[in-house]
Amino acid sequence: MRLLIDAGNTRLKWQLGDRQNVLASGVGDLSSPDPLQGLPPEPRVRRISVSTVAAEARREALVAHLERRFGVPAVCHWSESRRGGLRNAYQDCQRMGADRWHAMYGAWQRHREGFAVVDAGSAVTVDYVDQSGQHLGGFILPGLKMMIRSLQTDAARILFDPEQVLQIEPGVSTGECVNHGLAWLSAAMIDRIRADVSTFALRDILVTGGDAERLQGLGLNAVHVPDLVLQGLAAIDSEELAI
Repeated sequence: MRLLIDAGNTRLKWQLGDRQNVLASGVGDLSSPDPLQGLPPEPRVRRISVSTVAAEARREALVAHLERRFGVPAVCHWSESRRGGLRNAYQDCQRMGADRWHAMYGAWQRHREGFAVVDAGSAVTVDYVDQSGQHLGGFILPGLKMMIRSLQTDAARILFDPEQVLQIEPGVSTGECVNHGLAWLSAAMIDRIRADVSTFALRDILVTGGDAERLQGLGLNAVHVPDLVLQGLAAIDSEELAI
């Protein structure tokens, strides 16, 4: 069996299976003694592939844990200049987060008439790929939790309780002004994504990440693919195995 890992700075997703089927999956905390909570007991793992944007110390700790636990190398896959017809717009592809590349490659497997990938995590990333497989570039924005944390720490006199609201009308209290304002910013971003998709003649929008459903609730007409990064990583792992 193979173990696939999508690791952020604090949390990770894992997926256990073979080249055809996912047998188990879960989420974990990188700071936990067991970041793979819920993994079936003593799985016969033969390959480990990792997509990560974690800080180097956390990446090293995760790799050491995996190799010690399963006795096989844990291979980290990074962004590339090209693969399977998908071409990266970055001149220095190593400066692109691996999760963005793997999400695009996961989308490229099934959506080859042009697409946008929106990853709504701690940061929000938006990437566009045309029907020839050319990455057109993208955007990186602060995510919802990052914006809330910024207001709480950098504007201490703005007192509010963060809420998951979808209203975008003007607020009539500080709490409403903040929460509606965050929704208003997200709605404006969605309008820009729609405009770009039309301008670039792209067919599909795919959304992943923890705030994916919130963006859909604000009007993002997108296919929700929670494991999009792992889908791309799985495809790359299979291709590497076949070499």
